[in-house]
Amino acid sequence: MSLLEVKDIVKEYRLPGQAAIRVLDGVSFAVEAGEHVAVVGRSGAGKTTLLNILGGLDKPTLGDVLLDGQPFFSGRGAAGRRVKLRATKIGFVFQSYHLLPELDIVENVMLPTMTGFAGLPDGERPRVRACELLAKVGLGERLHHLPAELSGGEQQRVALARALMCRPEIILADEPTGNLDALTGGEILKLLFEVNETPVACVMVTHAAEAAARCDRTLRLDRGKLV
Repeated sequence: MSLLEVKDIVKEYRLPGQAAIRVLDGVSFAVEAGEHVAVVGRSGAGKTTLLNILGGLDKPTLGDVLLDGQPFFSGRGAAGRRVKLRATKIGFVFQSYHLLPELDIVENVMLPTMTGFAGLPDGERPRVRACELLAKVGLGERLHHLPAELSGGEQQRVALARALMCRPEIILADEPTGNLDALTGGEILKLLFEVNETPVACVMVTHAAEAAARCDRTLRLDRGKLV
């Protein structure tokens, strides 16, 4: 059984009095444990919509996503199950970082443990885990800084540490190097694939050929279909 199974995903948007707009049209693929997959395609191809569905942030019109064999959208208790899976098994890295400006970077990294759904093994302290991750991404000397006091590359390092906080099985990354220069983006990709203690699967939406080339496999979306 694959870690992530995407089964015949269709996503349509409907406006009153207008025909449905189909953004995703029967998308199916699987991701194995530890595998890195890039999703590429022109703007408007449906890449971010697909990523949001993989993370349970959006619902498909048809189809389902299974993580560790557990369905996101079908079956009894799907909504609660989806929330728990998202909190415990998925890490998110966004192009715009999405750090809370009023919290220092240690507190930002600790946020996934504050949801009530995710936690750490007994005896492991969240603040210690957060500080260790920040040290691994090169920010061990800046623990008490606010996001506004960091560069874009440093903020993305914080976002990566936050994504790894609860030891996810898969990371979903939406243009993680999109706001960064080539050198900084390369450093972020290296960290994304190497900083965790054990191999973590990754699905990464990207426009950057260099980023896609670092993945094990590339999927191309065109007008909502995999080609």
